[in-house]
Amino acid sequence: MRNLFDRVAQTADHLSTLLGTVPGRAMIMGTGMADCMQRFVPKLEIDYRDIPHFVPTTVDSHPGKLILAEWAGVAVIILSGRLHYYEGYSLQEVTFPVRVLGAMGIGELWIANASGSVNPDFQEGCIALLKDHVNFHPENPLRGLSDPRLGERFPDMSCVYDEGLRRYAEVCCNKLSIPYREGIYFGLQGPSLETPAECRMIRMLGADLIGMSTVPEAIVARQCGMRLMAISLVANVSIPSAPTLETSLSSVLASMKRHTPRLFDLMECMLVHEEKPIA
Repeated sequence: MRNLFDRVAQTADHLSTLLGTVPGRAMIMGTGMADCMQRFVPKLEIDYRDIPHFVPTTVDSHPGKLILAEWAGVAVIILSGRLHYYEGYSLQEVTFPVRVLGAMGIGELWIANASGSVNPDFQEGCIALLKDHVNFHPENPLRGLSDPRLGERFPDMSCVYDEGLRRYAEVCCNKLSIPYREGIYFGLQGPSLETPAECRMIRMLGADLIGMSTVPEAIVARQCGMRLMAISLVANVSIPSAPTLETSLSSVLASMKRHTPRLFDLMECMLVHEEKPIA
């Protein structure tokens, strides 16, 4: 089997040839976010199954397509649907698409996810701009890798999420009158949802949000030297002090259906005004 660097390079060359001009920005869309396709003009769609060395998504709410699109007049690559550790994949497989984006020369990555809240200030529908995370996955995506061509083996993690992008997102939120918070994301392996005791523990450890993605992608994006922004949309609330409420995938998807328009409004605002000052 080819080593990781060779596989990344082969896939990046393949996609670059198909896409022609590669934009400077990519987005990863999470659970229940397929409706974003109504916002942009797709130029080329490629199923993950047709991309060398990609593995397919196994979750219905994650289409599993790489899309070259024009959104608000701006070229962007969109990964519609992400991969998760709980699907049975290694974290190297989960984060392989991020490595490929970096190898294609994409310098900026926006990650969007659905999350649960353990902070009473983060209610359902709240947009949270991530400022930090806690990695509670059973392994690290950099584990075992020592090829310097992939990046620094011990990347600094003191500022994973770009403050400039976060501040720009705040400006757009204020412009659109979208309520938002800054938060800390706690990454778990899933797929079972959290018990009340686990929610209490996570809140005691200082996190605001819980999810089953993003953290491995963020670690690899950091190693690849990408400028990173992550936005979490609260789909359910598991506040330790509140009565325990049952959460299901269907309830999460229903919540995302209600609240994703404001998330897409925010991202669209950031794209539209990327080269222009916002009054």
